[in-house]
Amino acid sequence: MSGHLFSKYIPKPEDEKGFEQLLSLFLQLLQYTNGDVGEALDWLTQLDQQHNLTNDAYGMGNFINDLKAKGYVKENPLDGNFTPSSKTNQAIRKQSLDEVFGKLKKGKNGNHQTSKTGKGDELNSDLRKFAFGDSLDQIDLTASIHNAQVNHGIEQFKLTEEDLEIREKDQKSQTSTVLMIDISHSMILYGEDRITPAKKVAMALAELIKTRYKKDTLDILVFGNDAWPIEVKDLPYLQVGPYHTNTYAGLELALEILRKRKNANKQIFMITDGKPTCLKEGNGYYQNSFGLDRKIINKTLTMAAQARRLGIPITTFMIASDPYLQEFVREFTKTNNGKAYYSNLNGLGDFIFEDFEKNRRKNVR
Repeated sequence: MSGHLFSKYIPKPEDEKGFEQLLSLFLQLLQYTNGDVGEALDWLTQLDQQHNLTNDAYGMGNFINDLKAKGYVKENPLDGNFTPSSKTNQAIRKQSLDEVFGKLKKGKNGNHQTSKTGKGDELNSDLRKFAFGDSLDQIDLTASIHNAQVNHGIEQFKLTEEDLEIREKDQKSQTSTVLMIDISHSMILYGEDRITPAKKVAMALAELIKTRYKKDTLDILVFGNDAWPIEVKDLPYLQVGPYHTNTYAGLELALEILRKRKNANKQIFMITDGKPTCLKEGNGYYQNSFGLDRKIINKTLTMAAQARRLGIPITTFMIASDPYLQEFVREFTKTNNGKAYYSNLNGLGDFIFEDFEKNRRKNVR
């Protein structure tokens, strides 16, 4: 018999609570030190001195020993330096998932529900008459037997085709997503850190897919002067470079990746704070950061149109509010028939999660 089991609350030992509190701060600091464990521990020690994070029962030495014992850091036997482990990378993704998307339960099927009905595995409340081609497992026996009793009486029970009712099921779809992250220099200009929220959202999305939508695929790429794919484990330590914004190269790589994916649903999410300012030409680059350069813009729009012909929608998350940048985004979105959000940094995760969940079409082509 299923139910709830109640037991006496036993509080965690002080050292375990102290470790968890320090670990949460440590994981945050690692993202700002680009994976430098020594620097993150130095910062944590300074915070401890200023705000008394530890006490006599559990100090920084205990925390470092626990980091090693619990497998969060690996120590180099030659020089004694620490490096983050895969367990740490996963913990950072889980922390980002909880922070950005909330505490979502782990799923089993790894699929997305759609707003359409079909041969899925999630029953809904809709009933309809049996039609040729319906499978037997779709028949609602309770409703069908009830119809037979009403139509033919109880004494001479018979079940005909006219009595059969079909319980609709929600279709499931699997999705291949490419997430593009702008790492041009403007992502840290003007006194605003835009790259850290972008990284957090990417890590949260990666962890969401790994735990809830296991049959989905997520590829992540970054674009500056060029574009290149990165692995999930690299996300916490991603840095902005002295780059311009080659959106064309990012889209070109994203489409190349999605052509190899077999899922019917394919989509691109692009996080950026600016307009395209760069194209690769031969062994060099054509760059122009002033205004909307039509040569660069037209090439980028060509790639948006190509994605539309392939049935791949592009959702742009613009974390900037300049009117002329919005003008480009509107033109880009119209060309692709995609979507655009003008998001502040705090709302970025909500927008991406909402759009990811709403991709419920069986085939976007």
